Amino acid sequence: MYIGIPKESRTFEYRVGLSPAGVEILSQHGHQIFVEHDAGVTAGFSDADYEKVGARLVFSTEEAFGRADLLLKVSRPVQEELNWIRPGTILAGFLHLASTQQEKIDILLEKKITSIAYEQIQSPDGSLPVLRPFSQIGGAMAAQIAARLLQNNWGGKGILMGGVPGVPPAEVVILGAGVVGTSATQMFLGMGAHVTVIDQNLAALQRIWDRFPNIVTKLSTKRNIERSVMYADVVVGAVLSSGHRAPTLVTREMVRSMKPRSVIMDVSIDEGGCVETSRPTTHEHPVYIEENILHYCVPNIPGAVARTATHAFVNSAMSYISEIAALGHDAILNNPSIEAAVNTHDGKLRNLVRLSAQEE
Repeated sequence: MYIGIPKESRTFEYRVGLSPAGVEILSQHGHQIFVEHDAGVTAGFSDADYEKVGARLVFSTEEAFGRADLLLKVSRPVQEELNWIRPGTILAGFLHLASTQQEKIDILLEKKITSIAYEQIQSPDGSLPVLRPFSQIGGAMAAQIAARLLQNNWGGKGILMGGVPGVPPAEVVILGAGVVGTSATQMFLGMGAHVTVIDQNLAALQRIWDRFPNIVTKLSTKRNIERSVMYADVVVGAVLSSGHRAPTLVTREMVRSMKPRSVIMDVSIDEGGCVETSRPTTHEHPVYIEENILHYCVPNIPGAVARTATHAFVNSAMSYISEIAALGHDAILNNPSIEAAVNTHDGKLRNLVRLSAQEE
């Protein structure tokens, strides 16, 4: 199969669709991989690294798209890139189509693109193995970024995350006890914060409390969320509903009730965000203030540690990518885990619920 790995075009997306190690595996199975010039440089991979393992370099994004039967990306394609995809191509990436514009989905349907969303690949136990490492990274980075945002020089209220003797630590409220929430909890506790975790799933709360018995856990109700955000110095949105737009759990009225210059980190912004006042930001301009609260809503948080993120991604995704490369469209029928991640196929929507589209 002809496989294309273009350079990511979105601003501040430093990751790459496949590492040289992944390319080597595919090359050994007889596939031809076309890697765009400098596609991996921001993740620490040179053109020579790719050539040594059998890739062929191309010198435009359009050529990387045009040659591909299977297109491996990180972020979903922008408008121009959608025009370059050949009809019938298989597109794999972290697509988050539940929160994109309808006209972009229409192009995928018109061209009969088979789009496979890595974030929806699902194991038999219901876990999301390819999304997991990025969720772990995003949760861990949420804690280190929040610590900085609480500083006065970033506009925060001037709180040290762990406090000091005689001065209490920061109050952190995490919405979601999944992978992001668990990773964030571990990091916040390591910094000495006092952590409250809220989730609708009692079993998930049991798991995270068993692991971190010093936290406070609450069932997700409107009242519990209202009361918790009022005292929070940091609120982390870590909500995921696979294939759906994230539900709005924190209303504008709740944001107004928060203490001035507190911090909201909406890690759910990839799926539209779980805070009513959230809107996507970038690594260059990551923070804005609304209702006197700092909002950090960068969709691609792991993109800032591109080398770690790319290696972790390849470790988790390579078996699925190899199967798609070997079987093409038949991989959908062969593997239920991959079938669960198909968003568009043969001109039809699959495994995708669009409750409310957001502008990119």
